[in-house]
Amino acid sequence: MATRGTTTAGDGGGLFAAWLTERRPRIEDYISAHLPQSIAGQGAEQDLSRYLYAPLARFTRSGGKRTRPALVLLGCEAVGGDASRALAAAAAIEDFQSAALIHDDIADEGEVRRGQPCTYRAEGTGIAINVGDLALVEVVGKVVADPALDDACRLRIVRELVEMERRTLEGQALDLGWVRDGRWDVSVADYLCMATRKTAFYSAATPLAMGAICGGGTQEQTDALRAFGMDAGLAFQLQDDLLNLVGSAEAQGKDFRSDITEGKRTMAVCWALEHLSGAERGELLGILSSHATDTRVLARAVRLMEGAGAIDAVQDRARALAGSAQGRLEGVELAGDTRAVLDSMADFFVERRG
Repeated sequence: MATRGTTTAGDGGGLFAAWLTERRPRIEDYISAHLPQSIAGQGAEQDLSRYLYAPLARFTRSGGKRTRPALVLLGCEAVGGDASRALAAAAAIEDFQSAALIHDDIADEGEVRRGQPCTYRAEGTGIAINVGDLALVEVVGKVVADPALDDACRLRIVRELVEMERRTLEGQALDLGWVRDGRWDVSVADYLCMATRKTAFYSAATPLAMGAICGGGTQEQTDALRAFGMDAGLAFQLQDDLLNLVGSAEAQGKDFRSDITEGKRTMAVCWALEHLSGAERGELLGILSSHATDTRVLARAVRLMEGAGAIDAVQDRARALAGSAQGRLEGVELAGDTRAVLDSMADFFVERRG
């Protein structure tokens, strides 16, 4: 299948951003109306709310761009389906995002999430694990309980969700394992394998494919949207990595350059370690291993990566992936202006600044 190489003539993501703004209120309304809660009359409702349901509700309402659930609606619209049939699956993706973030903050020993103390900081680690587990239960629970879908469709969606969860856990296992074992022999190929699993499936590929299934799309349409999402989702992660290193310090706040402090194996780090040698490689390794927080030290690490060509390499790969994603849709019938929205989405993923 032909690809466009890099995105040079796109709209910078403006069309997708506008589309997302239009769809977000409908998603917010559905999510708010379908938050889990204790069953009345079963006893201990106040304590169950305090220790389980209220913390998840607070986290869910605390923010997030709702991009991932919106992609479920986009996949449905792209095959000419009724987007209302995709709302439960969209909410399920947001539940998975909540679970992943709550659990990630524990693993990474994070401090702040969405401008508030991480759930485990506010509620304690045990409570936070349980709250994240509730969100995971809701992932499948919302789809199984959705009256808009027939049983065959529900089963297909559940299979998609289970596969997405497995792949994301595989990526997380690699990410955590490399850090635990002090591994600095991770190659660029290794990193891309990890990021594809950890991010691409749940950030774009599975949401779009589930939307197509909810909308009654053909196998060709579903496969094309999934392939588009795999490329676009990986491009999204690479741009996230770049923003952490060379984005806006003001916009990132305390998270700016936190990947260096945490010693994360990003593509930029892997590229730099593959291309630096001698004293410079040793210096970068020393910074990455020291959990440095001094802004001057963090800036020095970025300069070392820039000198190795790592920042340019990540930018080039992200743009190439966006162009490849757009090429995945060539020759595939899609409804209305959704092809243009999807093309714009690929641009948005690599041009966004926050």
